[in-house]
Amino acid sequence: DDDFKQVRARHLSQAYGIEGEDCEKELREQQEALTLFCEHAEVVLWFEHDLFCQVHLIYLLNWFAKREFGKTTLSLICIDNFPGIDDFRGLGQLDETQLASLFRQRRKISAAQLNLGSKAWQAYSSSDPSEIESLLVEDTEALPFLKSALFKHLERFPSVRDGLGHDARLCLELVADGQAEFKALFPAFGKREPLYGFGDAQVFLELKSLGNGPHPLLTITNDGNANSMDSGQLLSTSFRITAHGKAVLNGDEDFVRLNGIDLWLGGVHLQGNEAAWRWDEDHQRLDRVEAGA
Repeated sequence: DDDFKQVRARHLSQAYGIEGEDCEKELREQQEALTLFCEHAEVVLWFEHDLFCQVHLIYLLNWFAKREFGKTTLSLICIDNFPGIDDFRGLGQLDETQLASLFRQRRKISAAQLNLGSKAWQAYSSSDPSEIESLLVEDTEALPFLKSALFKHLERFPSVRDGLGHDARLCLELVADGQAEFKALFPAFGKREPLYGFGDAQVFLELKSLGNGPHPLLTITNDGNANSMDSGQLLSTSFRITAHGKAVLNGDEDFVRLNGIDLWLGGVHLQGNEAAWRWDEDHQRLDRVEAGA
């Protein structure tokens, strides 16, 4: 847990510009709050169906699977829709009355859910992503949204076609289609791919990564600090596709071979000018790429 907190704090600091000490302090406080769960009669986990939520859920299920509950009941609320809301994105859309109705529908977390959550976290955090593929052919009904979410995770690996993950390609396509300003790009991304569950900072970082390297796929314009995660700065940022960006979208060039990669996807660290793992859209599987291939 200490190693995990340090790695997570370092990532949050580097990616989002948060002071490292502040990250470590917040993560430590979160962990301390978790360890007090046994002081409560019931602990209720509230989650949604998207990748962002499902990863946090399996982390917690893995954590709780190693603890004795004593007299504490562990319950779960996890939904992908709500009556009367056509375009359901998340719990933040619900009012107090609607949330109260969900609370009454909570269910005690079963041993099967704890076991599956723990197994899923071990696969997600493994340096070998084929463990996720193995999990996806097993029965995951104990956590009904897990399979589709983890499949979305696998789609984030660089494609054999152009070196772009599915989420990165969508960002590039949106800019190519004329969505230049981030204030339009972010909602357009969420509408096209709601199953990621990404916030504005996550989508911005995806776009920003496409503007890095010796042969950027995007140019970035910002009246202030382009590295700022301030919401006002994000909204004032605009993007334009480059010639290399168009070539990658057409499949004529490869993003990773052009610019290299330094990316964590779960427990997999992709580095260098060739990604060790690639996603094959045609066959819906990961391919291992040998060094020098």
